[in-house]
Amino acid sequence: MKNLCYALFFLIFTSHSFAQKNNYSILKISDSLKDNANAVLRLDQMDINILSQRSMNIKKQRVITVLNQKGLNEIDGYEYYDKSTYIKSIEAVVYDAFGNEIKKIKRKDFKDQSAASGSTLFSDNRVLFLDYTPITYPFTVAYSSEIETSNTAFIPRWYFIGGYNVSVENCILNVSFPNNLGFKKKEFQFEDFKIKKTVDTDTKLSYEAHNILAQKAEDYSPYPSDLYPKVMMGLEHFHLEGVDGTATTWEAFGKWYGDKILAGTTTLPEETKTKIKALVGNETDLVKKTKIIYDYVQKKSRYVNIAVGIGGWKPMLASDVDRLGYGDCKALSNYTKALLQVVDVPSYNTILYGDRYKSNIQSDFVSMQGNHMILAVPNGNNYIWLECTSQDDPFGYQGTFTDDRDVLVVKPQGGEIVRTTIYEDKGNTQNGKGTYTINENGDFSGNLKIASQGSQYASKSRVETFQPHEKEKHYKDYWGNINNLKLGKITFTNDKENIRFTEDVQIAASNYGVISGNKMIFTVDAFNQNSDNVKRIRNRKNPFQIQRGYLDTDEIEINLPAGFSIEFLPQNYELKGKFGEYKTEIIKNDSNKLTYKRSMFLNKGKYSNKEYDEYRLFMEQVSRNDNAKIILTKN
Repeated sequence: MKNLCYALFFLIFTSHSFAQKNNYSILKISDSLKDNANAVLRLDQMDINILSQRSMNIKKQRVITVLNQKGLNEIDGYEYYDKSTYIKSIEAVVYDAFGNEIKKIKRKDFKDQSAASGSTLFSDNRVLFLDYTPITYPFTVAYSSEIETSNTAFIPRWYFIGGYNVSVENCILNVSFPNNLGFKKKEFQFEDFKIKKTVDTDTKLSYEAHNILAQKAEDYSPYPSDLYPKVMMGLEHFHLEGVDGTATTWEAFGKWYGDKILAGTTTLPEETKTKIKALVGNETDLVKKTKIIYDYVQKKSRYVNIAVGIGGWKPMLASDVDRLGYGDCKALSNYTKALLQVVDVPSYNTILYGDRYKSNIQSDFVSMQGNHMILAVPNGNNYIWLECTSQDDPFGYQGTFTDDRDVLVVKPQGGEIVRTTIYEDKGNTQNGKGTYTINENGDFSGNLKIASQGSQYASKSRVETFQPHEKEKHYKDYWGNINNLKLGKITFTNDKENIRFTEDVQIAASNYGVISGNKMIFTVDAFNQNSDNVKRIRNRKNPFQIQRGYLDTDEIEINLPAGFSIEFLPQNYELKGKFGEYKTEIIKNDSNKLTYKRSMFLNKGKYSNKEYDEYRLFMEQVSRNDNAKIILTKN
C-alpha cells in the first residue's frame, strides 16, 4: 500500500511538474475561459514576414485544448501548397489533460492529398492535414507550420477569435514588410474587445489580445466574421501567378487583372468555334444567344471543387476545359466567356464571396478578395449573372449563393464594384393551393400544389434531385405536424423560364382529427404551419439577422365529415409589426365546406439583441395561431 501511494504521488508530482513546464494542463485554464467553450486557444500566433514583392514567409503556432467532440474542428491543422507555395515545416504534438505528451506527429504522419478530386490539371494543388482521432477528452494539440510563397496578393486575414464557443488565452499577430510596397490594413469590430496594437510603424505591425471569453452560438446570429475582431491586410505592389501587380483603385486593379492574369486564356479550337456558330445560327438577340451558350456549357461541362486559395486566380485555358469537360469556377466562367466571344456577346469575369450567408467585397479596401467567380453579361443598364458551375440553375438565376452582395466586375477598362441581383422579400414567394378532407373517423386525405419563386426556388427545386427515401424524409419533416403521414403521388414542374418550381403532392394520414366522445378536434392549418422554433434566450448578447425575407400565401379548401356540425371556428386573425405581417381568414361556404386563407410576410433585416424577444413573441403569436383548432360535434 505504501508503494502504491508513493507511485500515485510520483505520477501526480511528475504530471504536475511537466504541466508547469509547458503550461498545457487544463488546470492552468481559468474557469471563465471554459464557460460556454468547446475549445480553448492557449496560443494562436501568426508571424508574417513579407520579404519582397515576390516573397512572403508565414509561421503559425496554434496550441488548442479541445474540451469535447464539438471542439475538434477548431484544431485547424492543415496547409495548402502548390507550385508557388512551399511548406518548409509542419508538425504537431498531442498532450493529455495534464499536459503530458502522448503523441508527436511529424510531417510524414500528416495526410497528403489532392485539393481537387477528379482533376488531373490540378494535381499540383495539394493539402497536408492533421488527421488525429482522440482517445479521450480533454486533450491539447500544439501545431506549428512554416510556409513560403511567391504570391503576395493574398495576405491572410487575421481573426482574433475564430467562432462561437471558443475562448482565447493568448492571441498574437506580427507582420513585417518593406516600406516601399504600400502595405495597408483595415480593422473590424475592435470596439468591444481589448485588442492591443503593440507596434505600428512603416515596416512592422503587431497586435495581441488575451483572455477573450467564449460566446454561445445564439440562434439567428450573424457569422462570427461579422461580429468578432479581425484585420484585413494587403499590398499596393504585389505578386500573383508569376506577375507583378500594382493597384491603388479598383479600376486599376481590374485593369491589371484582366490584362496580366486573364489575357490569353480564352483561345478555343477552330472546330469548337465552328460548332458554336452553327449552334447559334442566325440568332441576333443578345439574351437568346447567351441562353444558347449557357445551356451548351451546362450540358457539356462539370464542376470540380477546388478549395479557397488553391489553384490561384489564373483560370485554366478555355481550350483545356473544352477538351476535358470540367473545371473550377474560374475555369468554367472563363470558358463560357470564350464561347460568348465567338458569337460577339461581351461578358466580364466577376469575383465575389460565394456563400448562402451574404458577404461583400470590401469596396473601400482595394486588394485581392473573394472565393468564387461568376460571369456578368451586360444587358442595357443591368447585368445577366451566370453561375457557370451549375448544371441545373435556370439561366440568369443567382439563387442564394451569389445574390445581393458587392462584387468586383472585371471590365476591359478596369474593375468596378457592382451589387448582384436583390431578390426582394415579397418576390421570395411560396404559394400553396389545395384541398383536404376529414372523414367521420378523423382520417385525413389531401392534395397540395406549392409554387415557389425568388430565393425560395433555390431551396425547393433541389427536392427534384432527391432519391425516393430522401423525398419521403423531406416531406415527413416538412409536415412534421401531421402524424401517421403517408405520401401518395408526387409530381414536380420545374419552370426554368419563369423560375418557378411547383410541387404537386398527395398525402393521407389516419387520426388527424382527434375524436373524444361526440366531438372531433383538428388543426385548421395542416399544410403550412410555422416551424421556426424561436428559442427564449435570456440575456442575449448578439444582434440577430434575417438574411432573406419571404411571402407565403395559402388557400386551402376543407371538406368536413358528414354527420358533424361546427361547434367552434377560430376567429380571423391579423398581426402587423416591424418584422412583418401575418393574416388568416376562414370562410364558411356551406355546412360541410370551408376555405382557409393564410399569408405570412417576413422582412429581412439586422436587429439588435434587445429586439430579439420582440421577434420571438411575434413568431410565437404566428405559431400559436397556426395551431388554432376547429371543434366539430356529431349530430
